[in-house]
Amino acid sequence: MAPLLAYEDEGGESRSPSVLPLVLVHGHPFDRTMWAPQLAAFSPERRVVAPDLRGYGASPVVPGITPPARFAQDIEELLDELKVDTFVLAGLSMGGQIAMECCRQFPQRIRGLVLADTFAAPETDEGKRARNAMADRLLREGMRGYADEVLDRMVLSDAGPRVREHVHRMMTATAPEGAAAALRGRAERPDYRQLLTRVTVPALVVVGAEDTYTPVTDAEEMHRALPDSTLHVVEGAAHMPNLERPDEFNRVLGMFLRRLDRAS
Repeated sequence: MAPLLAYEDEGGESRSPSVLPLVLVHGHPFDRTMWAPQLAAFSPERRVVAPDLRGYGASPVVPGITPPARFAQDIEELLDELKVDTFVLAGLSMGGQIAMECCRQFPQRIRGLVLADTFAAPETDEGKRARNAMADRLLREGMRGYADEVLDRMVLSDAGPRVREHVHRMMTATAPEGAAAALRGRAERPDYRQLLTRVTVPALVVVGAEDTYTPVTDAEEMHRALPDSTLHVVEGAAHMPNLERPDEFNRVLGMFLRRLDRAS
């Protein structure tokens, strides 16, 4: 049966039992191309899988409400189809919350966890209202106005015009129905803070020093909760350090992956 999700699956020809696959989960409102620097850097030495979540990129758009649990189930079904049994799981922003949900649903498959520019706390009442209001707005107006407004919070101007154009293009290409469904689902997401205290695998927490969506204090809180965690703050980056400062992001992620490879 063909998988529901569109995806990249690279590096399969170089796979080795001693090198763990890497699964990358994108944030909102992006698609799998946000991981292009990581696919290029790591696929020569390991298998890298990067799906488009439902409602994003080339995956089917499903209106309504898409909670993190549904996103996690989609990822597990894709990995079953691709016969990826155990792996390192990385997610940024909403993708980080989906990665935490994956830890709740199928922790036995995850050998390492990377949480980038995300947070574990549940939504506040004010936040729920804001997410649902934004969902209504996106359905009414489309994505362009939102993309124009938030671009400077997603990536700093120092990231350069190509990166900024890429981020803006991902946002405007996202279907409003898919983005709205994810926003409504995130408004009702669980509290993952206690779950983090029970994560038994090594974790890497990364955050842009100038991220105003998920500030450094959020990353520090997750770092303290995780039993075996490394925290890295990327200077000169906002919400997407993997694109803004890809060399530094890849260096830190590469060291983490090699540590896990040695332990596997």
